Amino acid sequence: MNESPEKDQRHRERMERKKAVVDEKIAQARDERGVLLVHSGNGKGKSSAAFGMVARALGHGMKVGVVQFIKGAASTGEEAFFRRFPEEVSYHVMGEGFTWETQDRQRDIAKAEAAWKVAAQLLADPDVGLVVLDELNIALKHGYLELDRVLADIQARPAMQHVVVTGRGAQPGMIEAADTVTEMSLVKHAFKAGIKAQKGVEF
Repeated sequence: MNESPEKDQRHRERMERKKAVVDEKIAQARDERGVLLVHSGNGKGKSSAAFGMVARALGHGMKVGVVQFIKGAASTGEEAFFRRFPEEVSYHVMGEGFTWETQDRQRDIAKAEAAWKVAAQLLADPDVGLVVLDELNIALKHGYLELDRVLADIQARPAMQHVVVTGRGAQPGMIEAADTVTEMSLVKHAFKAGIKAQKGVEF
């Protein structure tokens, strides 16, 4: 592969300019506080990314709380793994499965209410550095919980506590309140090709 010295020089100059811009932005970011992150969209990876953050938080010696609002009918690899650390991870599976499986709105509402009581306790605990509210967006989308109440509890949390909310269909109010919002877009999924959910990939 022949590369000219001129091309190398242009690349170096571009990277120098880019580094200067990035360094300036880093220098301007002086605030240190807990952040609210939202993982939404129709693509795969919302919960997976959140559980990656759980592992990252544990690596920094933080305590973590997890509340799963919808999923819960079947065991998952992440639950089996993080339950190995009961002193560091408070793990709560509060759902009974996907909404199309339960088919009982009032029961789903009751389950969501019970889940939020647990979530509110974690959000009020200054010893918990990260709280994952898995599939909370789904519960809000279906009206199982009131958004204003949820946001009030999240906003009243300890100053350095981080919160991750997952699930498709994030409400505009949740997006507005968040510090970081990521939308997972669906490009291709094995399920559409007739491949069933795989251990270690989907659960």
